[in-house]
Amino acid sequence: MLTAPLYNDAAGAPPGGKARWVTTSDDIRLRFAWWDVGEKGTVLIFPGRTEFVEKYGRTVRDFLDADYASVVIDWRGQGLSDRLTPNRLLGHVGQFSDYQLDIAAVLNALAGLDLPQPFYLCAHSMGGAIALRALQGGLPVKRSVFTAPMWGMMIDPILRPLASAVARGTLFLGLGEEFAPGTGGQNYIESHKFEGNPLTSDPEMFAYMSGLMTTYPGLSIGGPSVHWFHEALAECNQLMKSTPPDHDALCFLGSEETVIDKRDVARFMDKWPRGRVEINHGAKHEVMMETPAIRANFMAETAAFFNA
Repeated sequence: MLTAPLYNDAAGAPPGGKARWVTTSDDIRLRFAWWDVGEKGTVLIFPGRTEFVEKYGRTVRDFLDADYASVVIDWRGQGLSDRLTPNRLLGHVGQFSDYQLDIAAVLNALAGLDLPQPFYLCAHSMGGAIALRALQGGLPVKRSVFTAPMWGMMIDPILRPLASAVARGTLFLGLGEEFAPGTGGQNYIESHKFEGNPLTSDPEMFAYMSGLMTTYPGLSIGGPSVHWFHEALAECNQLMKSTPPDHDALCFLGSEETVIDKRDVARFMDKWPRGRVEINHGAKHEVMMETPAIRANFMAETAAFFNA
């Protein structure tokens, strides 16, 4: 494995982090990073759409304080991993199952790193959809934590068939690699102010996320492609019809969540015998990027769950 860049200075991560390139079975170059100090095991962090390794620097530090090592992945099409279209700012994927190839490549690389065992999982938003599919396929982790998992997109159920039909029609017209309607090349945090944002109620964390992309603009992507949107809708529909894995899971939702559909998450967790939901009052979409009090509660609950 070849060394990859890791912008630890802006991330606020603990020292000792390392990043490497790894190539998937379909020849996509990915970046992943790890911090190998921690006696209780290693947390695999699956980011959401538009996210990148450095955004989780403070979360890695929190896990280290709880005595866990960490691994963070740049999914294909974002961060410093290979972009999939000529427009580097377009969030795109060929098919949603391709993200499972990313997991396989990183797990294969981790086998040679002698990280603390066992493995645990912490997955956010789009990473939660990828993680659920991976768990159903036997991902070797002991326990899993989700934050605002993308098991349902914030579209009125009555309108979802229409959204799917529009996406299919746009693909038929050869516009799959165009930005989805209402989106563009700027990342949300780059193009919006803190006031009224759906991500975090903490202005300092909003400034932290914004500062990362200002300092290292090559990490950023903008809106999703029409094709990504079509694939994401299809994956959410399939996941909602699927059976939860026989696995211990804890799911965090902010009481002020407006990005993913909380109703779909609640319905799926209701049929998960070994899963439960924790509501973080006052939190928005980014529970791990919230106020110090909300973040402290998240880490305390997560550490207790992993330790159990």
